[in-house]
Amino acid sequence: RLWGPLFARGYDMLVKSSEDAGLRDKRRDLLAHARGRTLEIGAGTGINLALYPEAVTELVLTEPDPHMRAQLEKKLAGLGRRAELIDAGGEHLPLPDASVDTVVATLVLCTIPDPEAALGEIARVLKPDGQFLFLEHVRASDPKTARWQDRLERPWGWFGRGCHPNRDTLAAISASALDVSEVEQGDLPKAPPIVRPLIAGEAKPPAS
Repeated sequence: RLWGPLFARGYDMLVKSSEDAGLRDKRRDLLAHARGRTLEIGAGTGINLALYPEAVTELVLTEPDPHMRAQLEKKLAGLGRRAELIDAGGEHLPLPDASVDTVVATLVLCTIPDPEAALGEIARVLKPDGQFLFLEHVRASDPKTARWQDRLERPWGWFGRGCHPNRDTLAAISASALDVSEVEQGDLPKAPPIVRPLIAGEAKPPAS
């Protein structure tokens, strides 16, 4: 009970070394492509808020964790940024079909209980010419690291509030109703080895 609010309050400091070592730049490069009505799922503490470009005309944020949402509300107020904040998980987005130009997910598909359902919802709410921008840590291609990801899944999940270090998120996106148009593989800076493998990219709704 205590760890939830403590984790939310300390999250930005917890990831600061990674952000300063290059993760913030990766976020900025990804979000530079966001445009129009933009939905960020699992917005957390709002670490992306200051990085959205002017091309984003409307911002919708979902965050189901009340402790994270409290931090997000504070950050919105501090930045003076206007956004619609919704208490919802990625598996059930309370938005109409084909109503969003851009969906953003950064380091969130690891924690969503049913990522396949969330990807289905992302495909549903995207306009035909929309885009899904993602930045996620994933299952390692190195077998030794992957075995450690499996072994440490439960304790890491407790520490990371539901984070699964061993999810093959790129395979999940590729198997969804979305078409991966661009993907770059790399490393999460200054991160433990089990959450270091990183992907960043873009997927689109299937061509009609």
